[in-house]
Amino acid sequence: MKKINTLIVAAGLTAAMITSCSSPKPKDNELSSEEKAQGYQLLFDGKTLNGWHLYNQGNISSAWVAQNGELICLPGTDATHGDLVTDQDFENYEFSFDWKISKEGNSGVFINVVERADIPTAWASGPEYQLLEKGHHDYEKEMKRSGCLYNFSPQLNPAELKPLNEWNHSVIRQKDGKIEFILNGIVTAKENLNSIHWKEAVANTNFKNFPEFGKHLKGRIALQDWNKGISFKNIKIKKLAKAEVHS
Repeated sequence: MKKINTLIVAAGLTAAMITSCSSPKPKDNELSSEEKAQGYQLLFDGKTLNGWHLYNQGNISSAWVAQNGELICLPGTDATHGDLVTDQDFENYEFSFDWKISKEGNSGVFINVVERADIPTAWASGPEYQLLEKGHHDYEKEMKRSGCLYNFSPQLNPAELKPLNEWNHSVIRQKDGKIEFILNGIVTAKENLNSIHWKEAVANTNFKNFPEFGKHLKGRIALQDWNKGISFKNIKIKKLAKAEVHS
């Protein structure tokens, strides 16, 4: 009987290995079967800018292009520049993306962006997940490094960038105003946008001059144009259930 049980266990392990090997890693800008089951949706198809437009300018030709499977903001071009925002609003979600940035590059991702004619830019309403190359002169300022909640707190835990021309992976989680930023697997920021702490923090910065900044728990997601070169891929999002929230 012991020999039979051993054979059964061995057969099970072999089957598991075969199953694992038969599930290929999804290509860039595609969802795995597991991600589909979890409710993720792609926000970039790798070929077009469908689902995105320039903030307050609509669906016009711009410096943002889909090229070689990447969503790129081209530097040094006469094309129209501006921050790229989603067509949809999002509230409680997990948003993930891969990104790489040019030398001395400076960009970011804004959340809870309110798009209105009387709000001049995406950052005038949306808090920012900072993206900054280590050679940029602002890198010495701890509250402006990649993964930070820009200009509000240094990295919660130290997180290193990949070398130039390599892809970094970032995640933004938000549920009922509680946000969490992750850079290359490390939690770099947490904040509760409903808290008195957050309101006081905003009041102590220049953002206090922008009446809509940081006051919304729902809005568009925006990619910042800084005319230095930034690329994104594997941009995806899923709605979060309450049990998935990280306190």
